Amino acid sequence: MSSGDRDSGLRLPEVVAAFSLATDLGLGQPMEHVLRSWAIATRLGEHMGIEDDIAASLYYVSMLAWVGCVADTPEVAAWFGDDIAFRRDSYAIDFAGLPRVKFALGHLGEGSRPLHRLRLAGALAKTGGKVIERGLMAHCLTTSLMAERLGLGDEVCGPLRQFFTRWDGSGVPDGVGGDDVARSIRLFHLADCAEVAHRHGGIDAAIEMARSRRGTHFDPVIVDIFCTVANDVFDGLKDATDWESMIASDPRLQHRLTESQLDVALEAIADFTDLRSRSRTGHSRAVAELVSRAGELSGLSASDVVILRRAALVHDVGMHGIPATILEKPGPLTSIESERLRMHAYYTERTLSRPPTLAKIGAVASLVSERLDGTGYHRGLSGSAIPMTGRILAAACAFQAMTEPRAYRPARTPKDAASELRSEVRAGRLGPDAVDAVLSAAGQHRPKRAVGPGGLTPREIEVLTLIARGASNKQVARMLGIAAKTAGTHIERIYSKIGASTRSGATLFAMQNGLLDAQTPLDL
Repeated sequence: MSSGDRDSGLRLPEVVAAFSLATDLGLGQPMEHVLRSWAIATRLGEHMGIEDDIAASLYYVSMLAWVGCVADTPEVAAWFGDDIAFRRDSYAIDFAGLPRVKFALGHLGEGSRPLHRLRLAGALAKTGGKVIERGLMAHCLTTSLMAERLGLGDEVCGPLRQFFTRWDGSGVPDGVGGDDVARSIRLFHLADCAEVAHRHGGIDAAIEMARSRRGTHFDPVIVDIFCTVANDVFDGLKDATDWESMIASDPRLQHRLTESQLDVALEAIADFTDLRSRSRTGHSRAVAELVSRAGELSGLSASDVVILRRAALVHDVGMHGIPATILEKPGPLTSIESERLRMHAYYTERTLSRPPTLAKIGAVASLVSERLDGTGYHRGLSGSAIPMTGRILAAACAFQAMTEPRAYRPARTPKDAASELRSEVRAGRLGPDAVDAVLSAAGQHRPKRAVGPGGLTPREIEVLTLIARGASNKQVARMLGIAAKTAGTHIERIYSKIGASTRSGATLFAMQNGLLDAQTPLDL
């Protein structure tokens, strides 16, 4: 069995659920909104006696329905300003006819000067709203593309292409309505809005909202059943969103990912995340490739390189919580905007906080903006608290970002970016070993042989991390599958290379160079 065929320890539903938390941020909703909506739709479907195949596809339809909103983010921001606020506020209305027109005009050019807003109103009237309709269609098509990349079939992709339809046929595509709309989409349409209404006003508010859209947005039969069983649907809903247990207990959601399939899934998340900002297109993949090479040059173990690459793919997933008006602002950010941007690292860690296998990736991904002198964010870590994986990710992301254009500046040359990284080393913000490895990987520095801090080889780094965390010579030998005498030889060479004479001295060296990862338990 090749390494790519091994079980990754993750199920596809778990990865998709984690990404739905980032989707919640982009909708202006609290995390687990989509998961709660799925729980509502599932319970409602059980009361309706829906077929098992529809119930199985309902999970992925619910988790992915809003994913494509990133595809129309630049357009939404161009017309309506803060795209996250626009989506958040849209839940309050039946998005059709006069209410939609009034809502659109009220948000048009929000935050911009009156003359600009007037011009946008004229352009919107001239096109008859077609530009917005095209954006909605792009959303649907892009969402189904992600489902395809995740290996999901037409029972999921087909309904996702109908996300902006309505029961009365006035949605997108125009004229598609009634029973032609997949039942999974009809269930999620109501559940998505009911979750918000219930959270803000309780069961009565959810029922009132459903009745007000009966026969327009929502299937009348589903509304009538919902109003009858609403108490059961919402009973204990907070407990029902223990999604790890829900997934583990549902035999329809046991699709385990191989290592290769996990990489494909994370690459899809990376690509969709980068769609939030035109200037960041391809950023996450580029950083992932850079850290892979840099990790190898630094002497990291193969398993750490894999985690590092995966962390790089998803290091910007928290950007879903940042409005495009901030990401694409052509000038300096205000203090409030800067603080909001700094939240992206926290959002990334929160999004990827479970299950444990994914949390290990998220822990590294969230270190992208930390700096050795403590001036970074979101935790303000410093020195030995930042492992080597985090140091390499920070340097690689900084280098890649500088060589990409941004709304407020043109792209810098690789040579200029390399010079800036060296300045950061001199200022004590980035690690010299990490920067050397990144610049070598980027072709801006003569490649070094694959060695780590102090000239340690990958095997010696493995041995050092074990003894620094309390393993004896025999335990090192057993854990690495080598002879005790060989382990002893490794330890002698390590002490010689790093100038240590005691275990405590070796431990300090490991800490100072970010070689200890608190996320990895040591099973002695």
